[in-house]
This record gives sequence, structure tokens and C-alpha cells, in this order.
Amino acid sequence: MNTENLRLVIADWATLQKDAQAIRYEVFVIEQKIPAELEWDAADTECLHAVAYDVDGRAVGTGRLLPDAHIGRMAVLATARGLGVGAQILRTLMKEAKARGEVAVRLNAQQSAENFYLKEGYIRDGEIFEEAGIPHVSMIYHFA
Repeated sequence: MNTENLRLVIADWATLQKDAQAIRYEVFVIEQKIPAELEWDAADTECLHAVAYDVDGRAVGTGRLLPDAHIGRMAVLATARGLGVGAQILRTLMKEAKARGEVAVRLNAQQSAENFYLKEGYIRDGEIFEEAGIPHVSMIYHFA
């Protein structure tokens, strides 16, 4: 897969719920063993969501932008990792945040993904903490 062939859709939860939920279920609940009741929250209805589709129209990645400029629920299917899908989703959500006037965006990265966010210009903003049984670190990106 080539990221040039990706189609990114930005919309509300009602529009993207089916595809975003399927990706998040596969990545967080099945793969990472996070309890389903911890994965779904009321914030989804308040967020701007992004879903990436491959050339065959298959949903392969997702993320969300909360009203308080936090990016979260970044997930890419195992078969699409390492191909730039996550970076495209992240950059798209960051662009949306900047367009609405945000001066910075924050996220809580799984520690295993910290280097991914560092490469995208984020900096660590705190100590490691545990969320859903997984080590995380707070990170921030300041728009120039």
C-alpha cells in the first residue's frame, strides 16, 4: 500500500462510527486486550474523526480530535502499519486543529509509539503513566 492511494475522510461520529469502531475494536480490544467498556466513551460524539481507506476502500486506520485539542484513539490495522497511514491521519487531524485556531495539540501516546510521535515533532510532556494497563506518556505539539 502506498499512502498516495489512501483516501482520508474527516467527519463526525455518526458518519464514521462503523469503520472507526471496527478498526478500534480490532486494534485495542482484540490485539491489545483492552476491555471494550474502556474503549467506547461519550467523547466520540463530540469529536472530529478521521478514517483512512486503502485503494480497495477498506478502512485501515482511524483517529479523533477532541474539542479540547487532544488527539486520541489513533489506531492502524496491523496489515497497514509501517506504511505511513498513521502519519497521514495524525497530520490531517493536526491540520484540522490548526485551522480551528488551536496553538497546540496534545495526546497520550502508548509508550511503544512514543518514537512515532517524536518523529512528527511532538515532545514529551510528563512522566510515564498507566492507562488501561498500558504505559503511556503525555506529548504536545506547538504550532509555529
